[in-house]
Amino acid sequence: MKIVELKAYPISFKVPEGANVSLGIGRTVKRDAVIVKIVTEDGITGWGEAHAARAPGAVAQLANTTLRQLVVGQDAGDIVGLWNRMYRMQLASHGMGAGAAIAMSGIDMALWDIKGKAAGWPLYRLLGGSAKPMQAYAGGISLGFQEPAKLVEEAQSYVAQGYRALKLRIGDTVARDLERVRAVRKALGEGIDILTDANTNYTLADARNAYPGLDECRVGWLEEPFPSPDDRSYEIAASYGRTPLAAGENHYTRFDFNRLIERKVINIFQPDLSKTGGITEGLRIAHMASAWKISSHPHTSVTGLNMAASLHFLAAIDNPGYFEADLSKGNVFRDQLCSPAYSVSADGTVTPPEAPGLGIEVDEAVLAAHPVIDGAGYV
Repeated sequence: MKIVELKAYPISFKVPEGANVSLGIGRTVKRDAVIVKIVTEDGITGWGEAHAARAPGAVAQLANTTLRQLVVGQDAGDIVGLWNRMYRMQLASHGMGAGAAIAMSGIDMALWDIKGKAAGWPLYRLLGGSAKPMQAYAGGISLGFQEPAKLVEEAQSYVAQGYRALKLRIGDTVARDLERVRAVRKALGEGIDILTDANTNYTLADARNAYPGLDECRVGWLEEPFPSPDDRSYEIAASYGRTPLAAGENHYTRFDFNRLIERKVINIFQPDLSKTGGITEGLRIAHMASAWKISSHPHTSVTGLNMAASLHFLAAIDNPGYFEADLSKGNVFRDQLCSPAYSVSADGTVTPPEAPGLGIEVDEAVLAAHPVIDGAGYV
C-alpha cells in the first residue's frame, strides 16, 4: 500500500451571529480545521484531522511540504515506522515542536483510516477493542459565559437529550464562575456530573478562591486553569482542594504526559488525537497512564473525523474516560463535512462507528467551499 498522494486542506467558517460563545480565551468568531487526505496506489483514501492550532495555514503548509516528502512513496501500513520517521526528521531535532506534532496527528489519523479500510474492519476492532457503550459529556464550544438562568436552560436542554454529564466554561471572574456552577448544580441536582474548564485563564489566586466553591458543588474536575508549561502552578493549586485537576489537550506526545505522571499532580488526562501525535501516540499515552490508574478522556476537535477517532480510541483502551460530545451551535464541519460520527443514547452513552476505518465519509465539496480565513478565531 504505497502512498502516492498527501494533501492537507486548511478550512474555516465564520461562527453565525448568535452562536458566538464566550469563554476564558475569548469569544468565538470563526472555527478552523486542517483536513489531511492520503491516497494509496491501491486507490484507498484515508482521512485525518489536524488541529488548526490558531494557525491552520501554517499547519497545512508543514504537512504539504516537509512531512509530505517524508511520507509519500512509503508503505501506508507501516504506521509506527512513519510516525518515527516524521518524529526523527521534524519533531525531535530542529523542527517546529508543537506544530509538527499537530501536523503529524492528522497524517497518523489518515493512515489508521486507510489500514482499517484495507482490513475491512472498524478501527476499534483493528485496535483490539469492542463496541462498548461509553459515557459522554456535553462539551465542545458550549455552556459558556452567560447569565445563570440562561446557562441553566442550556444545561437542562442537554440533560433532556440524554447527557448525564456536562462541562461548564469558567475563567471569567471567580464570583461569576461560582454563581453559574452553583446555579447549574441546584437546578440539575446530584444525578448529573458537572465538570469545569477554565481555558488557562486562572491565576493561582483565582484557583485558591474558586476551590472551596468547586468542592462544595462536587465538581468532577477543574480543567486547564493554567497554561500547559506552568507545572509549578498546577503543583501549588493541587493543595487547594479536592477537585481533581485535568489537562492534556495542550500537551504533546507521550514525553509531555510522562512529565505529568512524574509530578503526580494531574490525575485526569485529556490528549487530543489531532494534536498530541495522532492515534498512535494517543494509545501510547493511554497505556502509560493505565499503569498509574489514570483514565484518558480525549479532548475532541472541530470535525467528525476527530470525534470518530476519539470513539475508536476509547473503545480500544482499558482506562477509558468520558467522550467529549460537541454541542456547539452551527458547526458546519461536524454537520456537513462528515457523515455523523455518533449519536447519544437515552442513558448518555455513545458507541464507535461500525464502517471500516474511522467509519465516516467526507464531502470534498465542503472542503472546497470553506477556504481558510486568516486571523484570530477568538476575540
